[in-house]
Amino acid sequence: MPNITLTYDIQRVSLFDSFEASRRACDQLALGVAALFGPTHSSSVSAVQSICNALQVPHIQTRWQHPAADGRDLFSVNLHPDHAALSRAVLDLVLHYSWRAVTVVYEDSAGLIRLQELIKAPSRYNIKVKIRQLPSGNKDAKPLLKEMKKGREFYVIFDCSHRTAAQVLKQILFMGMMTEYYHYFFTTLDLFALDLELYRYSGVNMTGFRLLNIDSPQVSAVVEKWSMERLQAPPRPETGLLDGTMTTEAALMYDAVYMVAIASHWAAQLAVSSLQCHRHKPWRLGPRFMKLIREAHWDGLTGRIAFNKTNGLRKDFDLDIISLKEEGTEKIGSWNSNSGLNMTDGHGDKAHSVSDSLANRTLVVTTILEEPYVMYRKSDRPLHGNDRFEGYCLDLLKELSNILGFIYDVKLVPDGKYGAQNDKGEWNGMVKELIDHRADLAVAPLTITYVRETVIDFSKPFMTLGISILYRKPNSTNPGVFSFLNPLSPDIWMYVLLACLGVSCVLFVIARFTPYEWYNPHPCNPDSDTVENNFTLLNSFWFGVGALMQQGSELMPKALSTRIVGGIWWFFTLIIISSYTANLAAFLTVERMESPIDSADDLAKQTKIEYGAVRDGSTMTFFKKSRISTYEKMWAFMSGRQTALVGSSDEGIQRVLSADYALLMESTSIEYVTQRNCNLTQIGGLIDSKGYGVGTPIGSPFRDKVTIAILQLQEQGKLHVLKEKWWGGSGCPEEDGKEASALGVENIGGIFIVLAAGLVLSVFVAIGEFMYKSRRSSDMEQAFCLSYGLRCKQTPPTKSTSGTTLSTDVECGKLTREERGMWTQSSVHTV
Repeated sequence: MPNITLTYDIQRVSLFDSFEASRRACDQLALGVAALFGPTHSSSVSAVQSICNALQVPHIQTRWQHPAADGRDLFSVNLHPDHAALSRAVLDLVLHYSWRAVTVVYEDSAGLIRLQELIKAPSRYNIKVKIRQLPSGNKDAKPLLKEMKKGREFYVIFDCSHRTAAQVLKQILFMGMMTEYYHYFFTTLDLFALDLELYRYSGVNMTGFRLLNIDSPQVSAVVEKWSMERLQAPPRPETGLLDGTMTTEAALMYDAVYMVAIASHWAAQLAVSSLQCHRHKPWRLGPRFMKLIREAHWDGLTGRIAFNKTNGLRKDFDLDIISLKEEGTEKIGSWNSNSGLNMTDGHGDKAHSVSDSLANRTLVVTTILEEPYVMYRKSDRPLHGNDRFEGYCLDLLKELSNILGFIYDVKLVPDGKYGAQNDKGEWNGMVKELIDHRADLAVAPLTITYVRETVIDFSKPFMTLGISILYRKPNSTNPGVFSFLNPLSPDIWMYVLLACLGVSCVLFVIARFTPYEWYNPHPCNPDSDTVENNFTLLNSFWFGVGALMQQGSELMPKALSTRIVGGIWWFFTLIIISSYTANLAAFLTVERMESPIDSADDLAKQTKIEYGAVRDGSTMTFFKKSRISTYEKMWAFMSGRQTALVGSSDEGIQRVLSADYALLMESTSIEYVTQRNCNLTQIGGLIDSKGYGVGTPIGSPFRDKVTIAILQLQEQGKLHVLKEKWWGGSGCPEEDGKEASALGVENIGGIFIVLAAGLVLSVFVAIGEFMYKSRRSSDMEQAFCLSYGLRCKQTPPTKSTSGTTLSTDVECGKLTREERGMWTQSSVHTV
């Protein structure tokens, strides 16, 4: 300021000695001052403030102060943002990040006042707030940090000075909590001035406020000049700050002095006078000078400076939101006491304060032994590290590493479990490893489920599958001697027989009814009244059997109606015989597999075959949580038997081979096992549909990057190549690929039995016919010769136009002696 010279007097007092601070303030007032600055510690502020109020001397403060009980410090202004504004800023940031559980760690009781808006948030915003206090004295916060790590408290707000913050950060790094899963927020306005070089590449999320307006060229020039002067000064004790960096406290004091200078410039003929504390005579120009200070507006090092005329607190100020990046602290948004929060970081919540690249990061990967996903590599020499393992998941992890550039360390899960929740809500297996942040990724056949998704995050699935049944292949059965009947079911054979009988009866009736089937047996005698019909009931049946056997008969229909019946029957027999012939070869040559179960329903309906799944796996969880009656019944069976559930897939496979046991497992694993063990097979189709994904801790910044890499591998076809590599093999010979073998007696022996039975039957029928005919001929001879002693001749019946008429003409005469001994004339019977 031109024509204005400010002189100063600096007094140093003990932090907790308010009496000494009052005495030193009175000494300065006796010299004649226009304003008092400080002190910097809260224990002495009240004493100095009361003296300034009594003597009406402006009191300029640059630190946070507990608000007065009456709220009317008429001769006081404070350039530090007030507690209510800072508390609202912290709450707005918590709401922006959608934190549902927050831990507040404070250094002294004043921190609870500064964060009162956040502490009252649970009743309004459904936020869980846990409050902890830093230990006093030696500031060893390791026990406190250990409890926070055990309690999985990942969102922490520290209310402490910048010196305490520097010590706490070192202890956080020592405790292994400086990872990307933690988000630390510091209320100190000097976070930008701390030496954060050790934490830049850790990936930790660290956020804070900055009041210093370094975006202004004027401010940058002043800060640079300050830094140059501080670097030339003698070195100071270790404070955790960057060398030569201007702190917020120094910037506020700079603005405070500049403010008094401006007010002095506006006040014409400002005269100071010596004031005595014991006389209680106030400074007569004090109220006027205080009014000029409170009405002043300008832009200082800490941004726009304006005061509330009533309480002297600062208003309409801006806070920069800064976050730690690999390049250092960067501005990601701002907060205004009037307009609120305005975030400008393009990455938003998911990638804030996290490196945009995974290059050169070492990630801990948890997995589980499961063929062909992860297996021990066979080698003649000792192997170490990642070289100990091989499999589909190892190749997938290598591809992800090539794309994203990270380094990985593979570790087997200690308990050998995938991850399930017990009745107490506790998790085990790989899921617990991710929850406790002992691993960054879980690359294994880990199924994506709803329950797991609530505690960890998953990438997009790299493999889709479903639950199916693994069972030993049933024993083959050779075709029986009557296997030639198998191409058609017993019902069809019965229907064919009934059809043959039905068609024979219909043909007989129609042939009797139509006049075109009757003919003259004596074509040389056209006037004969005798007619005959070939389609007797026996002949009609013979016609049907001949057509069915594809052999035909000497009987041919003449009428159109009977020909229609014959044609339809021939078409029917053509289809039946063709179908029978087509299936006959397969039934005679192929060995049939008869399995006692064909689906999950068959398993649920029986209790003879024991079945189960891998304990604490996704398959077990599926049946445990299912509300489908069949699966509920199956879970009741599995949970009711201690031996139903197995500890691992290998144990289950051995049980399937050695006992009457069915294992419920993922279809991809079944496909791999059945390709290498021809005694096992898959029963039925898929019970459900799901996928394997890469697991990450909840909120992990790696999930989206891994998902993009998996989609890239899928589009390039590399996932398919990996599956073919580890699932491919010689496999088991297919049934359809077997060469046809020569038929033996066991295949077609039944045909010979039928032939023999037919021959024997025909012999017995021939004997019966001979005996029947002989008996009948003997009876007729005795009846005519002994009773009548006549020679009889029976003539055929004649048929009238209205129907069939039987007539018998008997010519009687005396038999000669020679004719009595023999029968020379045959009887003719015509129907």
